[in-house]
Amino acid sequence: MSGLFDLTGRVAVVTGANAGIGQAIAIALAGAGADIALVGRTPADETLAQIEALGRKGALISADLGTIGPVERIVSETLEKLGRLDFLINNAGIIRRADSVDFTEADWDAVIDTNLKSVFFLAQAAGRHMIRQGYGKIVNIASMLTFQGGIRVPSYTASKSGIGGLTKLLANEWSAKGVNVNAIAPGYIATANTTALRADAERNASILARIPAGRWGDASDLGGAAVFLCSRASDYVDGHILAVDGGWLAR
Repeated sequence: MSGLFDLTGRVAVVTGANAGIGQAIAIALAGAGADIALVGRTPADETLAQIEALGRKGALISADLGTIGPVERIVSETLEKLGRLDFLINNAGIIRRADSVDFTEADWDAVIDTNLKSVFFLAQAAGRHMIRQGYGKIVNIASMLTFQGGIRVPSYTASKSGIGGLTKLLANEWSAKGVNVNAIAPGYIATANTTALRADAERNASILARIPAGRWGDASDLGGAAVFLCSRASDYVDGHILAVDGGWLAR
């Protein structure tokens, strides 16, 4: 059974890999045997060191996914530096908070461009390569707000709702071509994006009261789900949004 989860000889691209969820997923994939292309606006040196400590190869690829300009280069650099491309983890994302009556066009565009537009076009660039080789796995990072509305984050909610639909659409088009497309929906995870929520005593208490597990998630809680969705164990899993949420959606 353990062989089903062995990623030895595979190469993954992980965006937003310098910290938080992206870092945790990159390390988990390396722990299962994969080499990792670490994509981000800031160098993921700490993540790279941990990957190399596991005996795997890593490559740093500098790219700002606020535009789609780097997407083709990310694929070509991965192939050049690591020799292949099997998995794409679309993790990079940003958030802007304000009441909807005050939300600006600039904040709307910044979030949609990073969280949805670049996700599609990077999946497209990677998908073309994966379809040619007849194999690949794409994992998009969704959110609880893929299922719910949230408050004061209109562009983030729109982007993550879009991720859910996009994941299903790409699965419909590409599954028969050997490319699995799925998503992970993290629950409330203690990362930089949730600092404001955890610092608000009232909101923090209300969130914890609803989580059956009784705690905020840790980024490392996402690692096993990512390994599963990149492994042979998930070969017949397509268009699924896997919630890793401590039971939040079951409440």
